[in-house]
Amino acid sequence: MKTIGLLGGMSWESTETYYRLINEETARVRGGLHSAPIAMVSVDFQAVEALQRVGDWDRAATLLAAKARQIESAGADMLLICTNTMHKVADEVSAAIDIPLLHIADATARAVLAAGAETVGLLGTRYTMEQDFYIGRLREHGLSVVVPTEADREIVNRVIFEELCLGETRDDSRAHYLRIVDELASRGAEAVIEGCTEIGMLIKQQHTAVPLFDTTAIHARAAVSEALADN
Repeated sequence: MKTIGLLGGMSWESTETYYRLINEETARVRGGLHSAPIAMVSVDFQAVEALQRVGDWDRAATLLAAKARQIESAGADMLLICTNTMHKVADEVSAAIDIPLLHIADATARAVLAAGAETVGLLGTRYTMEQDFYIGRLREHGLSVVVPTEADREIVNRVIFEELCLGETRDDSRAHYLRIVDELASRGAEAVIEGCTEIGMLIKQQHTAVPLFDTTAIHARAAVSEALADN
């Protein structure tokens, strides 16, 4: 099995989920006591979030590219950036290494299309919901994308940074998110992408009849599949 490289810490709560899901999927596929070979570097999210806030994506790209090279040097055969938002600098990170980068939006789009959906709602940070780096990538796969209203985007973003990234899940925030999911469905979304790796902590499929696509779980499964592809 190839070694999976994880660039994590954005936030550490969702990176913990990546580690667990990758090992659970490896054990499910391989059986016995098997677990996944993983090389991981976890960054200080405070520093990354500060760069996001002021729009200094060049410095953010330089930081993550350096960490990606560390992961490659540790023996990783592929790289996952364990966050949706920082795929804003995925091209710069990929250019800095000689191993493939498994893009979270590509894996998610393939999962959505395999399920038969063509129009999706998107939840995530305001960067993910408002900028083209993520929505454009989904559209390249042929998907139509619906995002929440400006007021609801503010709610979604606030809950991510002020609650979920601190490990907090609140019933009132779940109710807000579920209302937003229903609103997206009313505007034609056949499914909703949980386009922030922490959102799966708050809303799960059991909470709504609208199909949800958890990008953390999808990305983790894609990594295991790629790591086992030649075995």
